[in-house]
Amino acid sequence: MEKVYANAAEALNDVFDGATAMFGGFGLCGIPENCIAALVQKGTKNLTCIANNAGVDDFGIGLLLQRKLVRKMISSYVGENAEFERQLLSGELEVELIPQGTLATRCMAAGYGMPAIFTPAGVGTEVAIGKEVRTFNNKEYLLEYAFEADFAFIKAWKGDTEGNLIFKETARNFNPLMAMAGKITIAEVEELVPAGELDPNQVHTPGIYVHRIFKGINYEKRIEQRTVRKLS
Repeated sequence: MEKVYANAAEALNDVFDGATAMFGGFGLCGIPENCIAALVQKGTKNLTCIANNAGVDDFGIGLLLQRKLVRKMISSYVGENAEFERQLLSGELEVELIPQGTLATRCMAAGYGMPAIFTPAGVGTEVAIGKEVRTFNNKEYLLEYAFEADFAFIKAWKGDTEGNLIFKETARNFNPLMAMAGKITIAEVEELVPAGELDPNQVHTPGIYVHRIFKGINYEKRIEQRTVRKLS
């Protein structure tokens, strides 16, 4: 199976309107910048986006929101995006906010082939409205279903032509979980090497989970909240 594609546009050529897609990353770290840019260029609309966050106004998923390509946002944190807030309050955007651990575990469940999980997070809150609650060992747990994503867009530091991936530092966040969970997983990497060049002991995501891979370009690597210490 040939997994290497020339660029993001080629790798995402069959992403369709109305698709459900996972976007790796935490804040602005480790996000699939090239995949997002390709979706913007392609104009793919009515997307359901599963991500830790919604980016900022002019970067990350915020670029998709700017062009009103997102129908529904499923995430755990959305506090840095004014356009997201505007679309939510105006009723233009459907939003599902879920605890961050639940988000991660629903990704993991999808990757493991599990249909659902039980979690104590959200019991007794608005998160639990309309959902099944069961008691185990005198403690209540909320039933949450595994995600069903048509695509998973992943960003890694280094990968090989078989799709094996290595993530660097904080970018090893939601990316490995989402890589397992997409029906079609598309990975962009900063460095693409021939198969056999990566140390197997360093691989975080085995190539069996990755269907397409390409070398990304022009990474910005922004800092979402820059905090500095005052000079004494």
